[in-house]
Amino acid sequence: MSIDKDTARRVAHLARIEVAEEALEPLAASLSKILDFMEELNEVDIDGVEPMTSVTPMELKRRVDEVTDGNIQDKILANAPDAREGFFAVPKVVE
Repeated sequence: MSIDKDTARRVAHLARIEVAEEALEPLAASLSKILDFMEELNEVDIDGVEPMTSVTPMELKRRVDEVTDGNIQDKILANAPDAREGFFAVPKVVE
């Protein structure tokens, strides 16, 4: 697929980038090369290939998903400048 100068100008406009008039021709050539490479990738046979997130097989360490209340309210509120009745107290910001 070949990109012409006008298409390169339109792509630059849509991308909100300023491209000088003399730089449009090299930009069009670069965009054409990118599209040619993408077309080449479409020819690769990927039937039966599993999607992957990494080139090295690995498994993340897992922990048991347990719901707890934490039971550390006193420790959390110990650093609060002002705590009342088990909550953070903050100054009023709306008059």
